[in-house]
Amino acid sequence: MLKNSQKYVKKIDASSVYDVVIRSPITLAENLSLSLRNKIFLKREDLQPTHSFKIRGAYNKIKNLISKDAVSHVVTASAGNHAQGVAYSAKTLKIKATIFMPKTTPSIKVEEVKKMKSKVMLIGDNFDEALEAALKFCKKNKLPFIHPFDDPEVISGQGTIGKEIFEEFEEDLHAIFVAVGGGGLISGLGAYIKNKNPNVKIIAVEAEDAAGLNQSIKFGKRIKLEKVGLFADGAAAKQIGLNNYKVIMEWLDDSITVSTDEICAAVKDTFIDTRTVPEPTGALALAGLKKYVTKKKLKNKNLIATYCGSNLNFESLAHIVERSKMGEEKELIFSIEIPEIKGSFRKLCKAVGQKNITEFSYRADGTESGKILLGVELSGNAKVKKTFINGMKQKKFNLVDLTNDEISKVHLRYMTGGRAGKLPDNKIEEVFKVDFPERPGALMDFLNLLQDKWNISLFHYKNQGSIYGGALVGFFLNKLEREKLKKDLLNTEFPFVRVTENKGYQAFLK
Repeated sequence: MLKNSQKYVKKIDASSVYDVVIRSPITLAENLSLSLRNKIFLKREDLQPTHSFKIRGAYNKIKNLISKDAVSHVVTASAGNHAQGVAYSAKTLKIKATIFMPKTTPSIKVEEVKKMKSKVMLIGDNFDEALEAALKFCKKNKLPFIHPFDDPEVISGQGTIGKEIFEEFEEDLHAIFVAVGGGGLISGLGAYIKNKNPNVKIIAVEAEDAAGLNQSIKFGKRIKLEKVGLFADGAAAKQIGLNNYKVIMEWLDDSITVSTDEICAAVKDTFIDTRTVPEPTGALALAGLKKYVTKKKLKNKNLIATYCGSNLNFESLAHIVERSKMGEEKELIFSIEIPEIKGSFRKLCKAVGQKNITEFSYRADGTESGKILLGVELSGNAKVKKTFINGMKQKKFNLVDLTNDEISKVHLRYMTGGRAGKLPDNKIEEVFKVDFPERPGALMDFLNLLQDKWNISLFHYKNQGSIYGGALVGFFLNKLEREKLKKDLLNTEFPFVRVTENKGYQAFLK
């Protein structure tokens, strides 16, 4: 019985979103269809006026408010696509909009909102801080808040995507894969599809480091995540919405999570088939579709992935390109130890053979053996990888697989070759991954809070095109000062994780 879902069908049918949105096409991804041996289709929400599906829910909510309460000013909080949806809707309906955005919001999204004549308030380093400020502003000024996902009218607006799929897709549809953050898109789309054709499977897709729905399913109740990854920032909600959860749990068929590398590979796949570049969240559903097809060994099925947005931060491109090969399982990274004797280097190159070497970092350090960071391009599956590793071991090379090690992929591949050297017996080096918000002065804030108390022995930072940038930071200290350092780091309020035992650090930097 779809008690909670049924009420949305009439709301979706009555929605007036077509004042501002197009009925987005469902296009065949020909290259992917051939490689996956299924017919893969993309629901092209990147073609909306704001290049995202979010305009549907925002417009539907605001139009309903105006018709009931003669509203002249609305407020929201968003790090991007919902903000643009609200701004566009407010401009179209000739009302004011004040939009609270974190200081970390990519400039392309801030500028787009400003272009639509909305007032932008840059507050805090994350969505929660911006949301808190927005709600206070609403209360003080008695203004309506437009929630990004946990609202029946927003859900109904997003649900028009499901209506379009039901009315326009004429082939036998096996499943729809939907990106999930707070649940606005999947709850509306799924409610409509499951009431009209319950045989179509609805599969939720989340980023591994922002899987609130997956965890809620696991524990049988809504779970609030302590923290979320922000690479797929459009789906980085800590908790699934209450209205959304009630609907989703009536009919959801399956849930799958994907890694950053798998998302990057799906961005590349989308580009190859459409010559457009999705933002990470826009490729999330496709990444899940690919993984699900492989896992379930599906063949000759019709499958749709929601291409839900293309508001990509340009600075993300290099990171996406770099990681896409790993998502396709075409690049492997290893630490390899060789003896410091003549001919060892040539022997290693000969052992690798005709494989395409993507990375090769080496530096002698005066010891009897040297460590090499080796990147190799391999086309194939886990069997090919296993064959390569076994072949190298048979040739007496000691390999450590770093392919799935985040510290190695983001940091160590750019800074191998330098060691701390021998420390006095009473000294140690402690290493941490520290997250800095991508805003001017964040690093200086961190250093000021530490007040020159500590000797920084290692520092590496790389902009990854996300809201937070990870830095690798090392400190020289006395053995008895570990707890004092940890306390000082906690006082900075910057998120951090101790990585001193990380195998990549141990191999190349310790």
